[in-house]
Amino acid sequence: MVVYSFYIFDRHAECIYKKKWAPRPTSTGSKSQQPNGLLDGAPQPKALSAEDDAKLIFGTIFSLRNMVRKLGGEDDRFISYRTGHYKLHYYETPTSLKFVMVTDTKTNNLRIVLHQIYVSLYVEFVVKNPLSPIEHPGGIGVNCELFELGVEQFVNASLMS
Repeated sequence: MVVYSFYIFDRHAECIYKKKWAPRPTSTGSKSQQPNGLLDGAPQPKALSAEDDAKLIFGTIFSLRNMVRKLGGEDDRFISYRTGHYKLHYYETPTSLKFVMVTDTKTNNLRIVLHQIYVSLYVEFVVKNPLSPIEHPGGIGVNCELFELGVEQFVNASLMS
């Protein structure tokens, strides 16, 4: 399994943590039509900055979550979605923190893994840390070395083995 990236968004739609492990794949081959309508070999759109990528991810989960709630009711939950190139996994806490992990398409549902990251790492190293701010205004993110090290070790040990 390949993990491409991991994001945490607060209740104010700010990305408070992001970590990238591997770039998302791009199509290669001869001049054939890609799913996005571009031809292989044609000029590709320039890569997004990390901030723009986080905004795009949040906009996607916000829209899909609202669509699921409108179509299925308040009891239905948005868990993940899959494209031809990646799968996005989603977990929302009762305090409206949103944990998002982007992996390869063959990965099973990671909702439990995201919950474990929240309970075992985020709560222990960020919430219980008296030096960590309660709110993250203006996009000031999680700045805790123990949390970052814990996420790195957890993902490498649990998911990439």
